[in-house]
Amino acid sequence: MTPERLGLLWGITVFAGAFARLFSSFTGFPSVVILLLSGLLIGRSGLGLVEPLDLGQGLETIVGLLVCLVLFEGGLNLKLPEGNIRTTVLKISLVRLFISLSAGIFIAHWLAGLSWQVAGIYSAIVLATGPTVVSPLVEQIKLASPLSEVLKAEGLLLEPIGAVLALLLLELTLGDLRGIRDVFIALMQRLGGGVLIGLSAGWLLSEILKKIKNEASFGIELQVTLGFIFLVYGICEYFLPESGLPASVAAGFIVGKREVIDKERLDNLIGELAQLAITVLFPLLAADVSWGELSPLGWGGVVCVFMLMVIVRPISIWIATMGRDLNLKEKIFLAWLAPRGIVTAAVASLFSIRLEQAGILGAGRLQGLVFLTILMTVGIQGLSAKPLVNRLKLGQKNNLD
Repeated sequence: MTPERLGLLWGITVFAGAFARLFSSFTGFPSVVILLLSGLLIGRSGLGLVEPLDLGQGLETIVGLLVCLVLFEGGLNLKLPEGNIRTTVLKISLVRLFISLSAGIFIAHWLAGLSWQVAGIYSAIVLATGPTVVSPLVEQIKLASPLSEVLKAEGLLLEPIGAVLALLLLELTLGDLRGIRDVFIALMQRLGGGVLIGLSAGWLLSEILKKIKNEASFGIELQVTLGFIFLVYGICEYFLPESGLPASVAAGFIVGKREVIDKERLDNLIGELAQLAITVLFPLLAADVSWGELSPLGWGGVVCVFMLMVIVRPISIWIATMGRDLNLKEKIFLAWLAPRGIVTAAVASLFSIRLEQAGILGAGRLQGLVFLTILMTVGIQGLSAKPLVNRLKLGQKNNLD
């Protein structure tokens, strides 16, 4: 690809994302849906102006760094609920890890026509809700505590687990791992290693930030933070692929909990950069999806996603919250809202490329089904969230009353 063509690709992508955000702010539609539609418009499904594969191996690197920034920002603002509610979050994550993962495999195989191996990868990819979607959504609908914290924490806990597990199932499909035992051992190594590195890196970064006392040098704080998290992510990915995701969340969590100079301003700027990353990533990744990958799914794909929304998710939530400090209305809302986000889209795009390169059948269907899952969950649940909050009286105003 020529430098001129590469510059045009990025220009069109950022322009499409920015105007999708603008359109969303004017209309009130969920921004993620508009961002995805803008990507479909400029990509293979529409005008053909953007072809992400032209970036070659650089695509995976760019996507990985931007995703790590988004997850670091999520960890930075993560507030774990206290007491029994914290236990509820952990139980939801554990129950969904087993029930949603298993059910997703069977549903994707029987209804969407994916092979067992590819269905396993799909189920792991869509396991987690998207904190990049959930966080702005709960703020927009003014959801009261503790549900807002539960939804945010659930997504940030399961997002790295789902991504790492999906990678290991991909390696199992490609023959790099020999069995489920290898998958389990590798999962513990990469999650544990990533979290340990992230915690250590977060502590070291916060110590460095505390040493910067000159108010005029705030730009240096931001640059040091970005350089630090990108380096940590790169080191993790070099030695333990996909461990960079849990490391990013853990590092952000530690920095957010420790006292650093003007942390609020740092939070705001990192948040703006994370939003910019989302604005670029969604159109770029959606541009790689063609109608040829969506259309073969037919009604089977739609029913597959619908069953995940109205059967699998509610069952998992009801089991996880039995006897917990949540009332019936809170359980109903928690069972309904589970939109998928940017990490889901990124992992699907990168893994489908690897499957295609290995000659595995169903790679295109995998990517198509994942993006269909994002569109349906964000579109349907995002648009219905506000009316449901009002109906169940779970808003911040009702909580104060």
